[in-house]
Amino acid sequence: MASSSLICETGPWKDLRAHVEDIKKTHLRELMSDTERCKSMMVEFDGILLDYSRQRANLDTLNKLYNLAETAHLKEKISRMFNGERINSTENRPVLHIALRAPRDSVINSDGKNVVPDVWQVLDKIRDFSERVRSGAWVGATGKVLKDVIAIGIGGSFLGPLFVHTALQTDPEAIEFAQGRQLRFLANVDPIDVARNIAGLNPETTLVVVVSKTFTTAETMLNARTLREWISAALGPQAVAKHMVAVSTNLTLVEKFGIDPNNAFAFWDWVGGRYSVCSAVGVLPLSLQYGFSVVEKFLKGASSIDQHFYSAPFEKNLPVLLGLLSIWNVSFLGYPARAILPYSQALEKFAPHIQQVSMESNGKGVSIDGVPLPYETGEIDFGEPGTNGQHSFYQLIHQGRVIPCDFIGVVKSQQPVYLKGEMVSNHDELMSNFFAQPDALAYGKTAEQLLNENVPQPLIPHKTFSGNRPSLSLLLPLLNAYNIGQLLAIYEHRIAVEGFVWGINSFDQWGVELGKSLATQVRKQLHASRKKGEPVEGFNFSTTTMLTRYLEESADVPKEDCTILPKM
Repeated sequence: MASSSLICETGPWKDLRAHVEDIKKTHLRELMSDTERCKSMMVEFDGILLDYSRQRANLDTLNKLYNLAETAHLKEKISRMFNGERINSTENRPVLHIALRAPRDSVINSDGKNVVPDVWQVLDKIRDFSERVRSGAWVGATGKVLKDVIAIGIGGSFLGPLFVHTALQTDPEAIEFAQGRQLRFLANVDPIDVARNIAGLNPETTLVVVVSKTFTTAETMLNARTLREWISAALGPQAVAKHMVAVSTNLTLVEKFGIDPNNAFAFWDWVGGRYSVCSAVGVLPLSLQYGFSVVEKFLKGASSIDQHFYSAPFEKNLPVLLGLLSIWNVSFLGYPARAILPYSQALEKFAPHIQQVSMESNGKGVSIDGVPLPYETGEIDFGEPGTNGQHSFYQLIHQGRVIPCDFIGVVKSQQPVYLKGEMVSNHDELMSNFFAQPDALAYGKTAEQLLNENVPQPLIPHKTFSGNRPSLSLLLPLLNAYNIGQLLAIYEHRIAVEGFVWGINSFDQWGVELGKSLATQVRKQLHASRKKGEPVEGFNFSTTTMLTRYLEESADVPKEDCTILPKM
């Protein structure tokens, strides 16, 4: 495929388009009756079992998808990523989040230089610093142990670390290492988020981690200045160096802010924000909470999947299979959304993280060469842990729009409960739903079945389930740090596969820029109106009206320059 041509112009794409009609003639009830087909659609790697037999696909579909992958040079693109080539062409950068979790003796080159020693230099620095803080060797300005950590960051600097933290909070090993400690995340510039984060905390025992690659991110730096003021007001300006550290590459601005550059932890241009949880962005706050040894297991789990993704044949390759099936659902069957449904409350922040990784990566309208796409890319991702989601949006999934579902189950609960006299344990009750829901979506319930159950005729249309709704299931043996790393890497690489085949750049995010630049104009107007009484000018009628109303009804804010912090 020439670099300027689109994948939709190729034979394998057109072949899949024609193949859709064959699949539409076959209900999942029929497909699921073929035991050999089902057996061929179960793949296992490193303890994780994938079952994609409830996809609206047969073996012919898979072969056609493999042909599409070959035409899109998928293997070559994966190799280029692992070899450190500048595949993020619009920003002229390599894409090497795999290097963040590579074993110490690995060789991963970028511009002819092995980056793994640099990665481990930062990891060793994090190990040393986190152990000093946790042991009490590093203390706050008044000599008290720093047992509470607030990590300030937004987007990828927040959603990934929050997902991992939430998943580890109930893991028995992680609990043991986190005793007496707290980790909180401050992301939103909304002052309510500040109030919630500092509520109940003592500045004397609090360490703040400011995460901003450039140290210029507007929301993050305003929140950082707010917490700097919170610390300074209680302990004096000189306390900042003891109570604030940075994850940044801009050492000049770090020092100017009042943080010792020696307490800045680096990451690199080849790490995209949404792929940065395995860098100091996530590893530093998580190591402060759980200890480096736990976080290292998380990195090893991700690395295991990296090697699998790089070397496994497509038919056995978990991320490749998931990515190709997503392309089949989005581009050929016309299902633009995907529900991520973990049957584990510990994974409650997984869907929000993947929502960003997926939608920021693949929500593109042009090819990597800048050609407008005649097909849609990306998925609308959402999700909620089971069984909560069943009492929320499953009605639509069962009887409304068709939304392919990812069911994620765990064999052994982090916190098992057994009650005498109960038919099953709490975890078995949860998993009963995990196993039942995919079949309910696939098979549905016919009017004939309802008649046999003596359902009144007027209710039959309302109680009929069409079925034929695709899903896949991932079964994890446990949910410990290693498995959490595996799960993260599976989805990261799945998203890359989709982008590689669609022919887009999954590693830039120009779509977030326009709103930010317009906000600068609004910020200047608010300042001019508040401080100098200037009227709202230079906006359209709607924005002018709303802005004027906002200013009029918040006219009681302090006119003089002063500092006021939340009082929760």
